[in-house]
Amino acid sequence: MAAPNYAFAKKQRELAKKKKNEEKLRKKTGKSGEGDAANQSEGEPQAPKPQGS
Repeated sequence: MAAPNYAFAKKQRELAKKKKNEEKLRKKTGKSGEGDAANQSEGEPQAPKPQGS
């Protein structure tokens, strides 16, 4: 029988706790999404920027 990997289980619990806290904060501030998604309006996809000069 394999030994339990306590470090992996702890990491998974920490990630779940962090995700839950981020969701709570996001709900509290009224923002949705992460990074670039937070800068966009809901339902409006941003058009790609043209490349070149």
